[in-house]
Parts: sequence; C-alpha cells; structure tokens
Amino acid sequence: MKNTLKKLIPYAVVGVMSGATTFGAFSYFNQNNQGSDFSYFAPKNTDAKYASFNMTGVGDDFVKAAKMTVPAVVSIKNFSAKKGRGNEQDLFDLFFGNPRQQQQQQTPPPNMPTGMGSGVIISPDGYIISNNHVIAGANKLEVVLSNKKSYIANLVGTDPTTDIALLKIEEKGLPYLNFANSDNVDVGQWVLAVGNPMGLNSTVTAGIVSAKGRSIDLLSQNSRTPIESFIQTDAAINPGNSGGALVNPNGELIGINSAISSKTGYYEGYGFAVPANLARKVVEDIKKFGLVQRGFLGVLSVDLSNPQSVAAYNREKKTNLKQGDGVYLIEVVAKGGAEDAGLRNGDIITKVDNTVVSSYYDLSFAVGSKRPGDKVMVTYLRNGKVNTVNVTLKDQQGGTALRSKADLSVTEKIGAEFEPLSEKFKTDYGLNSGVVAKNVQDGSEMANIGIVDNYIVIEVNGKPVNSQKDIEKQLQSYKGNVQIKYVDEYGRMTTRGFKMP
Repeated sequence: MKNTLKKLIPYAVVGVMSGATTFGAFSYFNQNNQGSDFSYFAPKNTDAKYASFNMTGVGDDFVKAAKMTVPAVVSIKNFSAKKGRGNEQDLFDLFFGNPRQQQQQQTPPPNMPTGMGSGVIISPDGYIISNNHVIAGANKLEVVLSNKKSYIANLVGTDPTTDIALLKIEEKGLPYLNFANSDNVDVGQWVLAVGNPMGLNSTVTAGIVSAKGRSIDLLSQNSRTPIESFIQTDAAINPGNSGGALVNPNGELIGINSAISSKTGYYEGYGFAVPANLARKVVEDIKKFGLVQRGFLGVLSVDLSNPQSVAAYNREKKTNLKQGDGVYLIEVVAKGGAEDAGLRNGDIITKVDNTVVSSYYDLSFAVGSKRPGDKVMVTYLRNGKVNTVNVTLKDQQGGTALRSKADLSVTEKIGAEFEPLSEKFKTDYGLNSGVVAKNVQDGSEMANIGIVDNYIVIEVNGKPVNSQKDIEKQLQSYKGNVQIKYVDEYGRMTTRGFKMP
C-alpha cells in the first residue's frame, strides 16, 4: 500500500521545500544558518506625514525616536514541543536553522524556547503585532518587555499570506507605537529598526528606505495567495529582529521587519518590512472579526514580468505570449467579481486604482489589502486597447459580506475541503473509509497537523468518514480536541489532533 499510494498521491510539499529558505526567528538550536538566499526573521495615524530634515540634528532625531520606540518593542519566546516523529517533520522544522542539521536536532528541554523574535505593542491594553513565522507551532508564547517584565501571551490570530500575527497580553497602560501611513514613505528617508537580534534585547539600528514595493517571492512558500510589497531598508536587521519595528524619525511605525536578503543568513545590507498600512489592516480584521477579510478579483493569471512563468505557459499551451509588464488573465472564475465586471481571458491588467500593476505581486497587494464588497477601478488591455472597469471584490466563496468565525462552515474553520474515494480505490488499497483532502488552507488546523492536498483522511474522532458531509456531521457542534487519522504520501497512517476553533 505504501509504495502504491506514494505514486498516486502528489507530494504538494516538494515545491515548498525546494526554496531552501530558512526562518530567521532566532533559534536556540541552529544559529549557524548558512547558504540561504532569503531569510525570514522569525492607535492608528493614517494621516501622518514625514517631515524632511537635513543631516544637522539627525542624531537628536534618532535619540528621540529610539526613546519612543524601544519601550514598545518586545521580545517573544516561542515554546514548541518538537517531538521526534521518525521521518516525519513539521513543515516549519526544516525552515528553523540549517535544514542539513535539522535531522539531528534534539527535542529541547520543556523550559527552553525553540526560537525567539520580536513584536511591537500597538495599544496600551496589550495588543502586540509580530510575524506569523515567529509564533508558528508554539505551545506557549512568552513576551518580555524592555523593562524585563514577562507575560504569557494569547495568540489572537495569524495571517500566513502577509506573515502577520496578533498577540495579546493582560496589562494596561503599556507604551505603544502609532501606525503611520506607509504610502507616504519616501525612498531615501531615514529609518530606525528596533528589535532583539541574536538574543540581544532592545537593539536600535539606523538606515534609509532603499526601495518600496519589493517582492522577493518568499511568502509563496507558506501561502497560495501571498501578498508581498515590502519596504526595503539598509538598516542592520538580523535573525531575531522578526516582528520588530521599522520607524521614521518621529517614532511612528512604518513597517514590521520580516526578512533579509543574505547568503549567510545574517545582515548584508538588504532588509524587508511589511508596510504599516497592510499590517494594520490585517490586525484590525483579526481583532474585530477573528479572521482576515480579504477581497479577490476571481482570476487566474500569468505574471508577464516573470520570464520563467511566461516560458512555462508558452510550453504548456503552445502559445507565443510575450514578456512585459502586467498580469495576463488565463481564467476568469465563474461568478467572481472580474466576470461580473466583464473581464475576459486574454485581458492584461495594468493598473488597480492608483497602483501600477507591473507584476503579480503588484496585483496581489492592490487587491489583497481590500475587503470583500470593496470596489476597485481596474485598468486593462484588450486587443491593444486600454479599458477601465469597476470591480466589486468577493471572498473565496463568492460573497461580498464581511464574516466572523461564527459564520464559517465546519470545513472553513478547519481549513480544507474533502472529496470521496471511489469504492474501487478503497478495495484496491485495503481501505474501509476515506476522503481526499483538497484546498488545504495555509495556516489552518488541518495544515498545522501536517495534512496537505491529496492526503487521505480515514477517521475523525475514531469514526470512519466517507464524505465531506460525514466530517461536517462529526464536527458541526463539537467542542474540544479533534483527532484526525490520515494517510500521507508514503502510505503511513498518522493520528494527530487540534482543538476545534
């Protein structure tokens, strides 16, 4: 059965692993992280402007900004039980530290964190923003303030699509940072990066904004719909700075430090931060609704700026698509916002509202920072002619209403859909029950226990399942721990659990 299932079930994780990306949230057990091209780091004031200033007095401005920022930046300790599972590994395991050394990594002592990162207090009542990869897999999260006070934090919610997480500690009167309007950031503007690199608490570094709207194809390893429009800076950022603050000389938050471009895994002059406007929208959604409200155009596309994507499409479809700027539509989803507005296959999107769309990431940022029901003005080329149209964005279920967790179906809550196995398949492979997992959502409960597309779920809470309705029936009103028995791509049967959200 093992060999046969290995052939029949595509291993969706292979493409994720091939990037050899390592998380830069400071790891206690793998600090010598070599050879990676990109390394993760593991109120509001939307009208804020940036005052220009001369080099005279820059030192004083930095001192003022540092004094405002340091008390609001915290250290986050991630305690996760990484138990040995033979050849099985958590998806995140391979990204913490050197993948070649990870196989020999021992289970850490229960009182020792497996990784550290940073976070930013964004309200006086204890809400803290950080990176999703900083808190990934945690059984316990400990937050340490700059004054050394320690708290156990509750995880409010996460968004792998933007690598943002929201935490909460029970305290009042805390120092915090205001969000600035990151759209007003200028290239060449002075900035400070504040965090806890290499386990060194409350470290401040200075630099300038090197570029805006950068995409480095990093978040696609954790999300099917990544949103990347990073602020690039040359302020020194190292592992452990993950989730820390990028601020202007006024001490206002313009970004959340998330990644570096590095051959060694350490600072080489190129750091990347999630823009404050996007980060603020994500945490506001999580706080208010319990989940991120994200709008979609309802299209499948080819990034014309990516020569590999264009070449692959031409080979597969035997076409002669030309490389250039924009996003070429290869499928307009039925009943989606794009179809309703009259967009068609072959159209090339070049602009959304005031954002010029040169690549897929420009489009994902312009649309992904909106909510279902929002309207956007889409500019596109059809047969060489420029057209514009208003598109009402929808969610992935085709709706325009904002929803809370209580509005989600069972399968949405656990993050997967399920298709039945044929009776012939069950007979051929000796199975009495089973459904095939499809559309497993990044960061979902199903994904977190190791299930990917095409794994076979056999039982839920010890009872056989043969359809999605069986799973919905088992979990519709269920509260507590859920046990899922499934078969992976090697034919191994595994039982793992999660708490029903």
